[in-house]
Amino acid sequence: MLGSALLAAQAAPALAADQAAAQPVCTRTSYLLGENLTFTRKDIVQYADEQNAPAAGAAGEEQQVIEFTADRLDYDSNADVVTATGNVLLVRADQSLVADSVTWDRKTGQVRANGGVQITDAEGNKLYGDSIELTESIRDGVIENILVVLEAGGRMVASRGTRTDGVITLENAAYSACLVETPTGKPKKPSWQLRAIKVVYNPADKRVRYDGARLELFGLPVIPMPGLSHPVGEGSGSGILVPDIRFSQANGVQLSLPYYISLAPNRDLTVTGSVFTEALPMVNATYRALTDRGAYQITGYATAGSRIPVGAGNVAPDSQNDFRGYFDATGRFQLDEAWSISGSIRAVTDRTFLRRYDVSREDRLRSTIEAERIGPNSYFSLAGWATQTLRVNDPQGQVPIALPVVDWRYRMPNQVAGGKVEFQLNTLAIGRTSGQDTQRAFAQARWDMRRLTGLGQEFTLTALARGDVYNSSDNALTNTLIYRGESGLRARASGSIAADMRWPFVGEAFGGTQVLSPRVQVVATPTTGNLELPNEDSRAIELEDSNLFSLNRLPGYDRMEEGVRVVYGVEWSLQRPGMQLNAVVGQSYRFDDERDFLPEGTGLGNRTSDVVGRLDLKLRNFIRYTHRFRLDKDNLAVRRNEVDVTVGGRQTYVQVGYLRLNRDIGPEIEDLQDREELRVAGRVRIARYWSIFGAGVFDLSDREEDPALQADGFQPIRTRLGVAYEDDCLELGVTWRRDYIPVGDAQRGDTFLLRVALRNLGF
Repeated sequence: MLGSALLAAQAAPALAADQAAAQPVCTRTSYLLGENLTFTRKDIVQYADEQNAPAAGAAGEEQQVIEFTADRLDYDSNADVVTATGNVLLVRADQSLVADSVTWDRKTGQVRANGGVQITDAEGNKLYGDSIELTESIRDGVIENILVVLEAGGRMVASRGTRTDGVITLENAAYSACLVETPTGKPKKPSWQLRAIKVVYNPADKRVRYDGARLELFGLPVIPMPGLSHPVGEGSGSGILVPDIRFSQANGVQLSLPYYISLAPNRDLTVTGSVFTEALPMVNATYRALTDRGAYQITGYATAGSRIPVGAGNVAPDSQNDFRGYFDATGRFQLDEAWSISGSIRAVTDRTFLRRYDVSREDRLRSTIEAERIGPNSYFSLAGWATQTLRVNDPQGQVPIALPVVDWRYRMPNQVAGGKVEFQLNTLAIGRTSGQDTQRAFAQARWDMRRLTGLGQEFTLTALARGDVYNSSDNALTNTLIYRGESGLRARASGSIAADMRWPFVGEAFGGTQVLSPRVQVVATPTTGNLELPNEDSRAIELEDSNLFSLNRLPGYDRMEEGVRVVYGVEWSLQRPGMQLNAVVGQSYRFDDERDFLPEGTGLGNRTSDVVGRLDLKLRNFIRYTHRFRLDKDNLAVRRNEVDVTVGGRQTYVQVGYLRLNRDIGPEIEDLQDREELRVAGRVRIARYWSIFGAGVFDLSDREEDPALQADGFQPIRTRLGVAYEDDCLELGVTWRRDYIPVGDAQRGDTFLLRVALRNLGF
């Protein structure tokens, strides 16, 4: 096709010369070329003017090649005008133009396109208009009734626009990242748009700049934004971000204005100033950096205000407007394929700062440092951590500082006696400023062999040998007697052997496939003298389905379950189209009864343990149900009851979580107190883009469960209710939250939050 077009072009100059000799005046020559016949700008020059310089001209024109297709081509020799009509497509390097007709005036060098004009530039941006005037390079020009669709995202419209050296300038224009058509092709108004007297887009830095801009939401002018500019697409640039507006009981009306600074493609800084009607101003900043080895982030808050001691109701008489703030730095770096280092530093000036200024609701802040090496068969960690408590009346001097914490593990690549062998070395040093200090080190070796019998039974044998060395001081400063241990240097040698048999039976049931797996385990561990050693990491003892068949069912390393026991249970699963059901239930029996360090309420205090289990149900991604329980071995009273239910999909759902711990353990062991809590959350979609959401946390404990409580069995902790709008380019929400528990100057009361997120605006 292209070859035939070129032959026609080469014949055109001769034909034009013959006509000129026969007629002194030539008005117009027309050719019906047919669809997809292709010419270049060089061919047009040859067709219109035989006087072009042959060598130098050809070389110069080669750099300006414009290929085009059209249904019809006309040339007016008097006016020196070339006109292409019908499905015109002009292509110049990485730019193209589509129109109903294109007229090229060779005298002025102007090109005019009319009817359904579309221009695609080198960056992939598309310009649409009714008509356009261009230079003959089709790079620059003026467009009437222009629509610009940016490749990086976003649309701009204007009554008139110009493009010069790739820079697009629009007059009386609007910008939006919203779709202007429905999925069925019907026009729709954008949720938000920026209107301005002039809009300039420079593809070199992918940034849009405005003169006299204002933000409109749903067609209503909301915020004037003088001097606004923003990046488009995935890039980032410096500028003001969306303000944060909220009201709280403690601070009054709050207005926060963030300013984003792009320091480099891999580094940025966000500085936010906040003003309050009931508190002094505050400033916070976040610095982020990505390096060739990893990433880190540093955040800081600073203000001044009167501190209220936690538990007191009024400002202390000697309180001043002291400095208040928060510092948070985290990072992780991969030094090579095996070694990495990570850490965090988190500190706050007082216990109520984070809650009062709605930064976080954590009740403790942990700072850490860790170096890790992960090899094909080994693991090494050197770590340390310190914790700042934010709990009411919790003495900081009793909070441990761990440094160093060393853990090394090695798994032999080859089997020994038909099983896998793993070695472990671990050391830990814990210090307190006004409490017990403990140092611990242990070494252990573990052997596991797994076999499948001809009847399909899964049989596992395990052997463990371990030795510990402890040193502790100031043991009397630990309030709970069974946690203290004896001061000075102590040692322990221990070991365990276990046999575990699981026998799965597979078959059809209830229209699906079921697997019924009885399981039996026998574990033997000699008496080790647990109470002689300090207990730092084995305090939260609780029998549950996740540790029922563990070799040591006590958490941590400081306590080991002694004696000979048999554990029995059954696992059941059912798979049907659209349904998954998994359940497990089990119990254990120990052959001796002397366990002073295991309170009866933990489920392990007697020879026969409590019954524990779990039920998981999933129905077509619409219902997800999980139930964990522990039943008293004597009267089947519910000692632990934990339910989590989610019903619905992403747009409309309800979540309910309930937890009750009914251990009946005395108040002398603070880690194992009874609790009862209810959590609810939900979202209801009320229209295509609108939804209502809410959540609440309620303490159902009473003084029978915890004598230290003053609640009557129903105490709201925090509730939340809001309305949200979300479409393809806008997120808008108004939230009301109420806190019911005052802590110092973090008052009980209401908080209102307005959230606006404009997608693809660089915010």
